[in-house]
Amino acid sequence: MIGGGRAVIGGGRAAIGAGRAAALALAALVVAAGCGPARPAPATPGRGATGRPARAAAAPGAVQHGLATWYATGTMTASGEPFDPRGLTAAHRTLPFNTIVRVTHRRTGKRVTVRINDRGPFGDRRRIIDVSKGAAERLGILREGVAPVAVEVVRTGDGRRYRARPAGRARGTGRR
Repeated sequence: MIGGGRAVIGGGRAAIGAGRAAALALAALVVAAGCGPARPAPATPGRGATGRPARAAAAPGAVQHGLATWYATGTMTASGEPFDPRGLTAAHRTLPFNTIVRVTHRRTGKRVTVRINDRGPFGDRRRIIDVSKGAAERLGILREGVAPVAVEVVRTGDGRRYRARPAGRARGTGRR
């Protein structure tokens, strides 16, 4: 029923002005249009939808080229594992923890196989991996500090964080 410039909506119980009815209809269309399929988040290199580094599960054989640096300070890694500067470990921005990679110095051909147990490097985007001091010695990059490398995935890790064994429990004894 239309009369006197008013539209009657809802079976005559609530009278709403024609302007309000049009605004309500427009608002309903806008809301309905916004309920469509979600658009993918804009792609930011190395970042997931949350803005945090993506945990890319690279397939064995995948290779990255860039710069490597080394580090020998710190007490804990991002995986929760105690840091051992003499160990053959490394930090990578996106590979899952426990991924095994082969790092090859592109100028000398020296290689070392390391396990990803930390996050980094941060800062310069050309740097793709931080290796422990032990791995840096094998690569021959202690003096130069930064070197061009190829990082090849040998085995993709499970991404699990390190869990320390409770004190007093011997490994493999079957006792609890």
